[in-house]
Amino acid sequence: MLLLPFFFTRTTCLCLLSILLLAGVCRAQEVESKKDSLKAAPTDSLRPKFDERVMSNLRQISQRKTIMGKLLKAVLVFDRRDEEVYGLDAELIERENERHNYKVVRRIDIRTLNAFGYSIHDTARVPQTFFEKAGNSLHMKTRHRLIRNKLLFRSNEYLEPLALVESERLLRQTSYLLDARIVVNEATSTEDSVDVFIVTKDVFSLGGSGSYSPSSGAGRVAVRELNFLGLGHQLRSSYRFNMDRPRPWEATGAYTVENISNSYISADIIYANENFYKERSAFLRRDFFSMNTKYAGAIGTKWADEQVLMPPVATDSLFYRKNVVYTQHDAWLGRAFKFKTYNLGFEPRARTILAMRFIKTNYTTTPSPSFQSNTLVLGSIGYSVRRYFKDRYLFGFGRTEDVPAGSLFSVTYGYQKGALKDRYYFSTEGSFAKYHPSFGYFFGKAAYGSFVYNNQLEQGVLDLETMYFTKLSEWGNWKLRHYIIGRGTFGVNRYPEELLTINNESGLRGFRSDFVRGSKRIAINYEANLYTPFSLFGFRLATVAFADAAWLSTGNKSSPLKTKPYTGFGIGFRFRNEYLSFSTIQILFNYYPKGPPLQNFNNFRMYNSTRPYYDFADFRFTQPGVTEFQ
Repeated sequence: MLLLPFFFTRTTCLCLLSILLLAGVCRAQEVESKKDSLKAAPTDSLRPKFDERVMSNLRQISQRKTIMGKLLKAVLVFDRRDEEVYGLDAELIERENERHNYKVVRRIDIRTLNAFGYSIHDTARVPQTFFEKAGNSLHMKTRHRLIRNKLLFRSNEYLEPLALVESERLLRQTSYLLDARIVVNEATSTEDSVDVFIVTKDVFSLGGSGSYSPSSGAGRVAVRELNFLGLGHQLRSSYRFNMDRPRPWEATGAYTVENISNSYISADIIYANENFYKERSAFLRRDFFSMNTKYAGAIGTKWADEQVLMPPVATDSLFYRKNVVYTQHDAWLGRAFKFKTYNLGFEPRARTILAMRFIKTNYTTTPSPSFQSNTLVLGSIGYSVRRYFKDRYLFGFGRTEDVPAGSLFSVTYGYQKGALKDRYYFSTEGSFAKYHPSFGYFFGKAAYGSFVYNNQLEQGVLDLETMYFTKLSEWGNWKLRHYIIGRGTFGVNRYPEELLTINNESGLRGFRSDFVRGSKRIAINYEANLYTPFSLFGFRLATVAFADAAWLSTGNKSSPLKTKPYTGFGIGFRFRNEYLSFSTIQILFNYYPKGPPLQNFNNFRMYNSTRPYYDFADFRFTQPGVTEFQ
């Protein structure tokens, strides 16, 4: 497969792999030599570090007039240095800002930086190269009005607790901004007023990706604009062609308008025209974007035409597809309440949330009586505690990232009025996370939900999830982090057509089969990310090694662990340029010892993707809903 607009030949990949393997061997030899040298003589404190020696040797090779030298000079950047980053101690910053609570904001100064050549940590830095200046000339810098619309404080108003740190987090989570800092000018601050300075750095908002297979002629082209005309609007589209499907092409598109008139209400329009799924939808939504948000909700409508996979009608037959066509109207509203405090310097983080949701679904084409037109009314009560920490090299390649920690508990009860039968619904969910730079991050979640009809459980599901990643280990400019994820999904009295898969994000990355399905699933995933000091065409390079295992079974009394697991192992590369809106590019080489039955399956596979395999779970309350079985 070829990735556009950036593609890598086999020679380049093999050379890079050889370089990294050589670096690993050198590292191992260095450790052995150190063990021997401890017995013979003391180590030389002036000896260059391992990564410095590797980079120095590669730099010398790149200066030679050989094919390898020219190749290294073309693809590697040797002068990249990690910036010294200030402001990663979120708790310290919060304590420093507490003394400014309820002071009047006299003035707000904003400085926006272009995507290339500037640094948010050194505002005196300016673009130096032709490519940095050319890239900035093609980029429309974010307008100050968009930055002000994201702020939770205003000039000539009192500064509410958490307003500074929450505004900085909201700016940093904006898709067209790479990073943001909000500081109080201590030199001009008084006992009753403050001046605030804000600096943000853009990403190059126009981006895209693509793939092409010369053997089949199939490919994909995707284009995105995250800051259309500098207005903060987002446009995404993709097109697939020459596919080996009933129809050779597919197209999708989405348009988003964020934070309309500083209300934090966003509008989404989605269009999808795929072989097995078609959708047209429009929604207005407002989330609990901040801990001080009182109201949230959404309203919208959706039309969908989906071909669902039906179970075999006989033991010797295969899965087959049938159409489901429906229209759905959806609305919900939530209200958050905070606990009273008589300490003006302290802002409680706990919130109690009450919410109601109304869903009306009308089916026009159904494959079985399991799909009935219905009206579902849900009510929820939740308890949420949120806080955020700052770190780097989690899912990004050096940018500041907000790590959510806290807890969330909710209980939902509802009633469904159906065309064929009426039934009740209940669910409960609890999750928590802890984080410390010296320990890492641990997340745990448990949820259960089910419909009840004639005192019998229907379409029940128990969902368990845990994730842990280690602290960041560093050797000079080399950085290593490990990730472990465990997930369990157990269906209770599910309908025959409701089955789980282990495809890609559901179990084994790069794995795809319609014949491996079940009603209970356990998946364990391990991954190690080594962030290197190398840069390829401006993209930071990381190597990844992973191991996946998944178990499946069918039936209420079955156990997934009594079946032989499907496993996947692999290594690969991950590329990312933090200054561009491109997603992370992954090229993985996978091996699956066990293939699916009744299918011509290649046990070795090269898998390229731009989608992240995992992400953080925030602890803000979302809309009341039915526990998902997927």
